[in-house]
Amino acid sequence: MTAGVLNSPLAWPLRPGAAPSVGLWVFIGVATTLFSLFGAAYVMRLSASDAVAIGLPWQLWLSTAWLLAGSVLLQLAAWRARRGGAAQAPLLAGGACALLFMACQAWAWQALLGARVSFTGNPAGSFFYVLTALHGLHVAGGLLAWAWVQRAPDRAAWRIALCARYWHFLLLVWIALFVAFSTIDPEVAARICGTR
Repeated sequence: MTAGVLNSPLAWPLRPGAAPSVGLWVFIGVATTLFSLFGAAYVMRLSASDAVAIGLPWQLWLSTAWLLAGSVLLQLAAWRARRGGAAQAPLLAGGACALLFMACQAWAWQALLGARVSFTGNPAGSFFYVLTALHGLHVAGGLLAWAWVQRAPDRAAWRIALCARYWHFLLLVWIALFVAFSTIDPEVAARICGTR
């Protein structure tokens, strides 16, 4: 190929940010599969006779509010950046909300450990810790991307939009996990699996 062909509009029809956008969608698909498989394993394991429901600490409601606020703020930052406005304040506040979400999650873990819900001994407790840790790792990865975008928020609106999309995904995953933890007890799991 010649340089003229490489520089033609037909050689690279994608707009800036299109390849990362596709990559993020693929990652979201893979992560959705991972969380779905863990969710199915949670239900199957909870249907066993040795499973006992755990009481969820109130801190999870607070952490949910922080994650929701962060998602809204990052969307606001994306809208502002797309329109050429100042995205710095909502972008910074969205990241702060994510840090507060992580702090509340750690606080919830402390509350459960204080209630003697350990990592072992009860499938509900074990899966709670594994799934919230896995989600927390994804939030930490999102914070790394946020920190990268934070360095120059006015340069690339598409980067902020990708961060917002990822945060919406994290919020949806967390809501699904929270609903599962709140509503699926051993009896419900046994009915879902057809073992009782």
